[in-house]
Amino acid sequence: MKVTTLPYDPGPAVWQYLNGKAPVYPLLDEEIVVDFAIVGAGFAGLSAARRLRQLEPHSRIAVIEARGICDGSSGRNSGFMIDLPHNLDSKDYVGKLESDRKQIELNREAIEFAVEIADEYLMPSEAFDISGKVNAAATEAGVKHNLEYSKHLDRLEEPYEFLDEKQMFEISGSRYYKGGLATPGNGMIHPAMYIDALAGGLHRSRVEIFTHSPVLKFEKVGNAWKFFTSNGSVEAAAAILAVNGHVESFGYFRRKLMHIYLYGSVTRRLTSDEIKTLGGEPRWGFTPADSFGTTVRRISGSSGDRIIVRNGISWAPDRSVSDVRLKRVKKHHYNAFKRRFPKLAGVDLEYCWGGLLCLSRNSVPAFGELKPGLYSACCQNGLGVAQGTLHGKLVAQMACGHSSSSLDIVMQKSQPKKLPPEPFASIGAFAATRWGELKAGRERWSQLHGEFNTQTPREDCRWILQAWALAFMFAAHPNACNLAHSLWTVLSGHTRFVAGDRWSHGLLRSGWTNLE
Repeated sequence: MKVTTLPYDPGPAVWQYLNGKAPVYPLLDEEIVVDFAIVGAGFAGLSAARRLRQLEPHSRIAVIEARGICDGSSGRNSGFMIDLPHNLDSKDYVGKLESDRKQIELNREAIEFAVEIADEYLMPSEAFDISGKVNAAATEAGVKHNLEYSKHLDRLEEPYEFLDEKQMFEISGSRYYKGGLATPGNGMIHPAMYIDALAGGLHRSRVEIFTHSPVLKFEKVGNAWKFFTSNGSVEAAAAILAVNGHVESFGYFRRKLMHIYLYGSVTRRLTSDEIKTLGGEPRWGFTPADSFGTTVRRISGSSGDRIIVRNGISWAPDRSVSDVRLKRVKKHHYNAFKRRFPKLAGVDLEYCWGGLLCLSRNSVPAFGELKPGLYSACCQNGLGVAQGTLHGKLVAQMACGHSSSSLDIVMQKSQPKKLPPEPFASIGAFAATRWGELKAGRERWSQLHGEFNTQTPREDCRWILQAWALAFMFAAHPNACNLAHSLWTVLSGHTRFVAGDRWSHGLLRSGWTNLE
């Protein structure tokens, strides 16, 4: 079977840029036969390799990566390894009580696995640190979100601390925030430091790593799976796809996964005078109280003192996006940065980037045995650091025939649900994200307008209502499919959009159940 699409992300893989020279691994330019083959060298792929090495110490393991180490999504996230409920279906991240308890247990297993990795490979605290995070509220609505979230944490018997405006200022040096909710169990990582150290440790333990070697096709050969690159191949009795949303390119879970690009920007190194002017703590991480708000993080260490701002979404069903969009997104990131840190108004954003994120409509992973000997650890639903680590570990256990209670929990989850047909999926996504962005207000405060060229909240509301009206018109019309196809053909160049930070696809899910 041919692989239909190769991975692509706009802008630099910024964490690797900040970390310095990237590690060099060979191309796959020969035919090799191994016991286990892993496609993808991100959090899931390398975690799977480590678990395989633990369970099968004498096996031959190969990891194939289409790009360089940490060039993909593993080097384009914000570096939060979240332990508590973080359901992107919800405006306040929470879900049902019992399912959240199970998810916390799984997330903490992933974090503990990462702690073991960090200890084994002697990573500094800059690379990995259990330092907690803050749900930051810039509005009264955000404060209310945090209050509701705290009630859920009370029911879960999880510790937290409310922070007032003064405490938020003492942490961040910004007077933008009205309050926050701090939780202690979140891991903060420097993704490139972590991934580089993990890959290096695996390489020293005889795991073969091949980079810049995209898989172009694969096939079943007897009882084995064979993957072909442009100049070589690897054949394995058991193979793991750890490619997140690109599992669709391998022919699996088609029209069941949702693909979006999230965007981030980072400042240049702050000077000693600017650090003194800013004040606050050298390292911290704020997630937004409203799921459509702006994530902000400060880092300090060998990569310099810098501030990272993250918001903006592009719905990308074809897993591609224009580089031109980065210029536009960067302007809005700068506005969000300037509003939060007016004392640093002269500080530029040095890098801007985008990274692909994969969601399923019912918030479940694309996980399990696809065919005899072929396994998937994909679709991390916006929690690639924690969930990628977890699913990589568990899929390795599955491939080795080892059971565990955690594996049982994941296997009890349903499969990803099928998406509505186009243009319904994109219309629904546009309406849901624009509405969420409008409601977020100051929690986001860097208005991004879609390529429909809406310029005011009134016009945004008009487009949202028109989007839903179009959808229901199509659903009722006897020739709906032909109408939808015609409109989609006409609008195909005008329906991509940039919207809020986190994608609340619950509206999409609830709005289109009648179309399944």
